[in-house]
Amino acid sequence: MVFRTIVCLLLLVLALPLTGACLQCDRQVRHLHEDYLLASSHASVEDQIELKKIIDHTYFLYQETSERFHGVIDPTTLYRARTEYQSEFHKFMKRPVVDDMLFETILIMEKGRQILQKHLEIFSQTGLCPNKCGLLYQRVMDCSTCHYEMRTCLSPGDQRDCGEYHLRAEEEDQYSREPGLTSCQSSDSGVLVVTPDSRIVLNQLRRDEQGVYRCLLLDGDGTVLSCMHYVLTVTPSPLTTPRHVPTLPYPSSRR
Repeated sequence: MVFRTIVCLLLLVLALPLTGACLQCDRQVRHLHEDYLLASSHASVEDQIELKKIIDHTYFLYQETSERFHGVIDPTTLYRARTEYQSEFHKFMKRPVVDDMLFETILIMEKGRQILQKHLEIFSQTGLCPNKCGLLYQRVMDCSTCHYEMRTCLSPGDQRDCGEYHLRAEEEDQYSREPGLTSCQSSDSGVLVVTPDSRIVLNQLRRDEQGVYRCLLLDGDGTVLSCMHYVLTVTPSPLTTPRHVPTLPYPSSRR
C-alpha cells in the first residue's frame, strides 16, 4: 500500500509537458526502455499503463536535471552516462521477480537520473568550455531539442592572447612547433610558411632569426581564435676544437 502511494505521488506531475532530455536523446536508452515495456507484457493492463507513465516522467526528470547544468552535454559525457546506465539496467533486468514491479521501476529510473547528474556535474566543471584563453567552438547536444550545435566558448574576459613562451636553441639546429597554428609572424612582421599539418619549421637556425614570433590560430572566416608569442633565443653553436694533425720531421740528409 505504501509503495502504491509513492507511485501515485510521483505521477501527480505528469501533467507537465514532456521535452527531450539527454539520456532520452540516446537511441539505445530509448530502445532499452521499449524492450522493458515489451518484456512486461505479462503484467496487467493497468500496470503496463503505469509503467509507460513512469518512463515518460523519467524523461522529464532527465530534462530537469540537465537544465541545472547548462542544459547541454557533449558526446563523450553522453556515452559515459549511457553505458553506466545500461550496465545498471541489465542488472535490474536480472533481478528476481518482485511483487511491486512499479516501485522497482521507479528505483531504476531514479538510478538513471543520478547517473546522468553525476556525469553532468563532471562535464560542467571540467569539460564545458575548457579553454583558459582564446575562443573555442565546442560541439554539444542541446538536451531540450536533442540536436547537436556549436557552442561558442569565450575565455574569461574574452582573452585571446594566450601568453608568451621563451624558447632557446643553438645555431644550425632545427626548431619546430605545432600548436595548431594557421599563421605565424616573426618580429619583423614577415609571414612564415606553415605546413598543412599546422607545423612551423625553422631549419639550420641563424643568430639573426632570433626574436619574437607571434602565432595566430584562425578559423575559416579569418577570425583570430587565439594568439601566442614565442621569444626565440639562438645561442652560438659550441666551437669545435681544432684537430691536431701530426707532422713528420724531414729526414736528415745523408752524405
